[in-house]
Amino acid sequence: MDTQLFEYLQSYLTERRRSLFKEVLAKRTRHFTVVTEDVYQLHNTSAVMRTCDVFGIQDLHVVEEKLGKRVDREIAMGAQKWVSLNRYSSIENCMKTLKNQDYQIIATTPHNDSTVLQDFDIHKKSAFFFGKESDGLSDAVLDKADGFLKIPMYGFTESLNISVSAAIILQDVVTRLKRSGLPWQLSEEEKLEIEMVWTQKCIKSSEDIIKRYYDQKK
Repeated sequence: MDTQLFEYLQSYLTERRRSLFKEVLAKRTRHFTVVTEDVYQLHNTSAVMRTCDVFGIQDLHVVEEKLGKRVDREIAMGAQKWVSLNRYSSIENCMKTLKNQDYQIIATTPHNDSTVLQDFDIHKKSAFFFGKESDGLSDAVLDKADGFLKIPMYGFTESLNISVSAAIILQDVVTRLKRSGLPWQLSEEEKLEIEMVWTQKCIKSSEDIIKRYYDQKK
């Protein structure tokens, strides 16, 4: 990354914004990540993105194998600026990518012999998979999952809206993670890369400004 360009772009931000970036990045993690698989309702994926931002999850992985969708900006309420969105046209490709990043695949489902949320072991890097509103996760995920997770429920209803499920799960595991001695924080390199992206998103006509910057250096 061009650190001189980064410093130049940072000059367009207020001191308060620059400080806020560093404060938020200090609380961000990639120890956990979230995956949505072919979620039909657009606002559900957008709400999950907002939930990721709230609980400091940097990456959201969206599989659109059957349903091509865009993130609803109104529902995400600005979270699309701060959460790194990774899109896939294949669930197999998504799982392979995450496995290569040392994540264990955790299928959220109330049906299998699932671990109850409060008993879930937070030590390993985990990708939490959430499925379609009506059918849940595909067999491809269930067959290759490293573990299963469920939220304890005591009523007649068997399932929750996925954005609600994601919020409950992330609040629990992130709280426990930050109380642990595990190295959950982003690396300094990761922080810098993300801060560069955030900076560009906060500057109007940032592409034009970057072009002028390099033109002046010629």
